[in-house]
Amino acid sequence: MARAFIGLGSNLDHPRRQLARAARALDRLPATHVVALSRNYRTAPRDSDVAQPDFVNAVAELETALKPRALLNALHAIERRQRRVRVAGAPRNRPRTLDLDLLTYARVRLATPALAVPHPRITERAFVLVPLAEIAPGAAVPGRGLARRFLRATRGQRVAPTRAHVLR
Repeated sequence: MARAFIGLGSNLDHPRRQLARAARALDRLPATHVVALSRNYRTAPRDSDVAQPDFVNAVAELETALKPRALLNALHAIERRQRRVRVAGAPRNRPRTLDLDLLTYARVRLATPALAVPHPRITERAFVLVPLAEIAPGAAVPGRGLARRFLRATRGQRVAPTRAHVLR
């Protein structure tokens, strides 16, 4: 079994419900178990060219026997079931019902056109680092060191816990 961290995010169609549904779906994946879930965090959209609502983000820790590419495919299937539409060539950081990112997978370092592990922007995003540090203070970004040591550089990004935890 490998330890993987998944970033969850939504800013459309009841974002907290979207994250709760996604957390339940993660726990139902074959040979996979959700070990921990962070609180929900309200965050401002980043690097977007359109006005949009705030995001709700969280991080899940998984134990899984799925390989990285199979896990990514499963994440994309969950997104599709929750009406996420991916358009090739569309600008990044658009509003969405659900975004599931494979942040880290064990100590794997992988860079292909379809998959990069660890996630290439993990160390730049407070909406990932804050919930990750909450559930796994000792989590490391393969090849970069402890994830929490990058928090200082993201201090200017707005991340605030919501009233509700991710419900499963």
